[in-house]
Amino acid sequence: MTGTAHARSVLTLPKAHLHLHFTGSMRIETVRELAHKHGLRLPNALTHDYPPKLSGSDERGWFRFQRLYDSARAVVRDESDMRRVVREAAEDDAAEGSRWLEIQVDPTSYAGFVGGITPMLEIVLDEAEQASADEGIGVGVLVAASRIKHPFDARALARLAAKHSGKVLGFGLSNDERRGVTAEFAPAFRIAHEAGLASVPHAGELLGAQAVSETIDSLAPQRLGHGVRAAESEVVLQRVLDTDIALEVCPGSNVALGVYPSAQDVPLRKLFDAGATIALGADDPLLFGNRLAAQYDTAREVHGFTDDELAELARQSVRASLAPDEAKRAMLADVDAWLEQPADAIATN
Repeated sequence: MTGTAHARSVLTLPKAHLHLHFTGSMRIETVRELAHKHGLRLPNALTHDYPPKLSGSDERGWFRFQRLYDSARAVVRDESDMRRVVREAAEDDAAEGSRWLEIQVDPTSYAGFVGGITPMLEIVLDEAEQASADEGIGVGVLVAASRIKHPFDARALARLAAKHSGKVLGFGLSNDERRGVTAEFAPAFRIAHEAGLASVPHAGELLGAQAVSETIDSLAPQRLGHGVRAAESEVVLQRVLDTDIALEVCPGSNVALGVYPSAQDVPLRKLFDAGATIALGADDPLLFGNRLAAQYDTAREVHGFTDDELAELARQSVRASLAPDEAKRAMLADVDAWLEQPADAIATN
């Protein structure tokens, strides 16, 4: 299915980007330059054979994905590297029309290079503040624990995030959702909740609707990273609607990891028509090869979203964001202004 021949550019559509990982946000050129800087060798999938062919549908596929992710993570080794990642993420999102970005980071992954999890997080927070002032885009920071680590590690990160509440906006849980027991991470999320942080865990990507339901029960999310497989159960989807949980839907990621065989199979239209709040996200563009604007292109070209519907997707991303109310009002007004422009230029992105 194709969109209209004459349509407004998705690059100029004001939007919020709520699902972007620190490591996965990197430009491939940056990964290669930092590897050279630190004398590190990259796997062929990040050099000659880029972009990589991925799958997360089984343990072997996920292991390969994780090894590539770890290879990219390993090139970030000092404060200037960390600042560069945040700055370039802000620049790239601003170039695609994002007015607000929430970048998710696990400080334990980089703590050893800068003296601990606290210095690492403070570097990211400081650069996010500076980038917000310089790049014309607000940058918020989310702290995320990993499912493949012990729940006690998640509590330590929740306490760190709570200590920086106000600058840290939310607390998440990422990595392979087939690992770990969701309920065991509930104490960490209670710490975060008591500090006023939003609950933004991943669920409903590699596992189905039951995982969404279990996450709602255990972690009381305001948003779900992915959550797309709630569409597989009318009961669970209705629960998502009734509790007004936003879904961070990442079509490019879903296809790259084999959650769905093609973009056409991602139930974006079903979720939208059901009334779900959706925030399109790019997840890990470094490995999946497509950024935020490409997700809006998919909505238009594959799922037949009109400009009015794309504008509504953008509004939903803004409403689901953790941006200040004043910033939300300004973004929503700009979405309306985008829609009022004449559709007289063929969109190429």
